[in-house]
Amino acid sequence: MAHHKSALKRIRQDEKKRVHNKYYAKTTRNAIKALRNATDKAEAEKMYPSVVAMIDKLAKRNIIHKNKAANLKSKLASQVSSL
Repeated sequence: MAHHKSALKRIRQDEKKRVHNKYYAKTTRNAIKALRNATDKAEAEKMYPSVVAMIDKLAKRNIIHKNKAANLKSKLASQVSSL
């Protein structure tokens, strides 16, 4: 257990950030899943830019690594073009 006031505050802040980051990561994962399950090419091409923006935001905020973001975008782009 933390003994300093600042340590207790840090624990509160970290928990708040964890829940916030978890929400955005989960939302992005659901969007990626929806894009992967899309069968209509026009619909997938319409969804792709918003999903890429979500992935970029996660990478910018260090929720996911920038290389993971690049790999995800590359795989999604190739999948959308192959529809």
